[in-house]
Amino acid sequence: MSFSARYFGLTGGIASGKSTVAAMLRDLGAHIIDADKIGHEMLVSKSPAYPELVAAFGRGILDSAGRVDRRKLGPVVFSDPAKLQQLNCIVHPLIIERISQLAAQHCSQNQGAVVVVDAALIYETGIPGRFVKTIVAWCRPEQQVERLIAKTGLSREEAEQRIGSQMPAEEKRRRADFVVDCSGSLEETCRQVEDLYPVLKHLANGD
Repeated sequence: MSFSARYFGLTGGIASGKSTVAAMLRDLGAHIIDADKIGHEMLVSKSPAYPELVAAFGRGILDSAGRVDRRKLGPVVFSDPAKLQQLNCIVHPLIIERISQLAAQHCSQNQGAVVVVDAALIYETGIPGRFVKTIVAWCRPEQQVERLIAKTGLSREEAEQRIGSQMPAEEKRRRADFVVDCSGSLEETCRQVEDLYPVLKHLANGD
């Protein structure tokens, strides 16, 4: 797969505001590729990852219809770094391949389009070099914990465990080409995204 297509990476810690930034970019005209959605596709029985997942983690991760249940898989992998690494080794290569296909296809059909890959683990998987630039959605760590609890109903311990399984937010912020600070109001976040979009458009055109 050639990576000559010009597309961008959007990342950030869980519950950091990344999805909000992605939606704002979409409203401005960007084409968003949702890595999490692609990850869901890797859990269905027809996926090439499915047999490996069942072999690695057992049939206890399946629901009554034989599908991988993320609610059952989550506690298994987030409580054991070795198992989380095993999961990532199974699904990440397939996710990256599919993202690359979709991004290249859209870029070739829409010259100068702003194509953004919305992915939580860009830095953890070592793929930032595949993007023209990377954007990090950031908020204060305590906000991140509170937002995750409110969003999922997890306990504080579980929320901190999931956040701890990812690269620290400050490290992602340090590595970013662009940072969108999501710690304030939606209006403040929106203003930052509106300022950023013309820059992305300029870069997408190779200027």
